[in-house]
Amino acid sequence: MGGLRLREGGVVSRHALVFGATGFIGRHLVLALDEAGVRVTVATRDGASHAGLSSWLAERGCTTVPARVRVDFGVPGLIEDGPAAWADVTEVYNCAGAYRFGMSVREARHANVGSVQAIVPFAARLPGLRRLVHVSGYRVGGQGPAAVPWSDDLVRRTYRRLGPYEASKVEADAVLRATADRLGVPWTVVNPSSVIGPAASGESDQGLGLASTIRELWRGSLAALPGDGRTFVPVITADYLARFMALLPEDPATAGAAYWILDDDTPPLPDLLTLVGRHYQVRTPRLRVPVPLVRRLPQALTRADPETLTFLSADRYPTGPARAFAGRHGLALPGTTESILRWADHLAAHRFGAVPARRRERRFTRHAGVRTFGIGEPGAPTLVLPGLPVNADTWAEVAVALGEARVVDLPGLGMSAGHPRDLPAWLAALVEEAGRAHLVGHSIGAAAAVEAALAHPGRVGRLTLVSPFFLQPRAGMATRVAPLTRLYLGRARPAALSRLLTGDSAHAERLASSAEDLRRGHVAGHVARMLSAAGRERWRAELRAALGRYPGRVHVIVGAEDPLSGDGRAALDALGTRASVTVIEGAGHHPQLTHGAELAEAIRAQAPMPA
Repeated sequence: MGGLRLREGGVVSRHALVFGATGFIGRHLVLALDEAGVRVTVATRDGASHAGLSSWLAERGCTTVPARVRVDFGVPGLIEDGPAAWADVTEVYNCAGAYRFGMSVREARHANVGSVQAIVPFAARLPGLRRLVHVSGYRVGGQGPAAVPWSDDLVRRTYRRLGPYEASKVEADAVLRATADRLGVPWTVVNPSSVIGPAASGESDQGLGLASTIRELWRGSLAALPGDGRTFVPVITADYLARFMALLPEDPATAGAAYWILDDDTPPLPDLLTLVGRHYQVRTPRLRVPVPLVRRLPQALTRADPETLTFLSADRYPTGPARAFAGRHGLALPGTTESILRWADHLAAHRFGAVPARRRERRFTRHAGVRTFGIGEPGAPTLVLPGLPVNADTWAEVAVALGEARVVDLPGLGMSAGHPRDLPAWLAALVEEAGRAHLVGHSIGAAAAVEAALAHPGRVGRLTLVSPFFLQPRAGMATRVAPLTRLYLGRARPAALSRLLTGDSAHAERLASSAEDLRRGHVAGHVARMLSAAGRERWRAELRAALGRYPGRVHVIVGAEDPLSGDGRAALDALGTRASVTVIEGAGHHPQLTHGAELAEAIRAQAPMPA
């Protein structure tokens, strides 16, 4: 009945109170409850967190702003006005707590056990309560309540054996069952595995556990694959978990039950990492290290938090009841492989949490078989091709200022896979998608833009060349020795890269991602070879000649500190009124770093695209 339930001949609306609503699971739960027609109140610490949650929900199609009540786990009443003001609440969801490794025992118990000790008594005083749903963990469930409260000795032994995070979840599970049974609170426990992004988008801002191992794989710093063919670190998508939880209070059979919610088809850990590595097109280690050995190796070598090692296990879990429940309610698991790869894509596109997640802004797409990273909407009329040795991220602010624009890393550069030799077919596929495009090429990207414009003149309506190297003086001899350039760039830190490109270390923060990309895989080698090629006069002359054959309008933008050469000026003069030049005072070869606003204004000022 879409969020309504018949009881005693009348219709009772569902009203859910959600603790921990601003967390990863909590946000998706609120979204699922809204989709089910359930009225939602979220318990948050302050108005700012509620505003952030409301904005997140609105971006994902939630049309109703959830009501808010202030929660304070440090006071006896827990929330404003106490339980009496919430007599119509039918269900309480506890997603509160801390998912963090490295906590002290006190911190972990306060966050995960303390929240249960406060929420269960509060729920017991709600006269209309039908269910308390508690989020536990797949390595936790089934704790006996008889030992509650735990003795000091049991606390000491459990926390030493499991680590503060997992031990606190174990204790919280036991406390919930014991307290709820004593107070007569109808409860259901969900024991989810590693929660990854939703099946359709992969969106996730969590970087712990499995995500941190995938980060090392992406960066090329994973020396070996942990575990063997039996090591099982299962996953479940956030949207599936949220929908499962939203259904529980409507099914009387779920009271007093615990459900292990995970995808049994998750590949063994080494196979999962190999799958992601193949998708990323990065080197995947062939060496597999057995779990007992991983646990004995020093942390400096494994790069794994000791608390995560208990999750490396061959254990399987009793998922039958959860599968039966989902089947009764028509809830199907999403495709395993597809969900994992979309999640992996989102992690990499947002640099594993270093870049805030914004929907549809950063993504990987495929063009001519090349896995391509871009910022902006596919099909945007303005397409920016970055230069060397920087990436699409250095152009992100300019792209936003331009409006409908997209920046993409060239094949083999930045975060795009492939090889520079893929450029012709890749460009053809890219401009085909963009329609009649305005190509903006920077430095080496200017060469790509000219070649695309000449090969597909009907698809390129405008051409903007920023710091086109072939119209400027040749770079020094140092850049023409590819092995030395590769060695330097592969080790350059952001501050050094900033000084090299702009003469000032002030832009180090904006170049951090470029420095990271240069240390990954073959990127520095590709950059070095392309820089060397850019110094060859034959190619430079070919590009000038190609520019002369392009029939459309050409706008060249250079920095005053990085002017046109005599040959470059002559090539533009030969184009007559089809060519225009803008000089940005004080700028060098990378105006997107030093003079972004002026650069965006100069690009926008170009004449309208011919019909």
